[in-house]
Amino acid sequence: QVQLVESGGGLVQPGGSLRLSCTASGSIFNIYFMGWYRQAPGKQRELVAGITSGKNTNYVDSVKGRFTISRDNAKNTVFLQMNSLKPEDTAVYFCYAQAGVEAYWGQGTQVTVSS
Repeated sequence: QVQLVESGGGLVQPGGSLRLSCTASGSIFNIYFMGWYRQAPGKQRELVAGITSGKNTNYVDSVKGRFTISRDNAKNTVFLQMNSLKPEDTAVYFCYAQAGVEAYWGQGTQVTVSS
């Protein structure tokens, strides 16, 4: 089992920045992929950014150039630096980890971008 604990959400004005963190604990030795998904009201959950244990990254087109995902393997933590935030980034953000064939989710953290 893997437990994921997120932090860093909140309310920010358009153009502002937030940094999300997610720390994994438990059976973490074989976590290959970690990422951030988001789900806005009435919309499907989407992968925002992902990073492998080798630190290869991918991003959804709508956040490229604004968001940066990084990973500290020693601390079992993944970060999502979000800059130039837009109202359409408003959503619940979920941390995700894949260990072998198992997938794990965090509890979610609300990000609201509004003036």
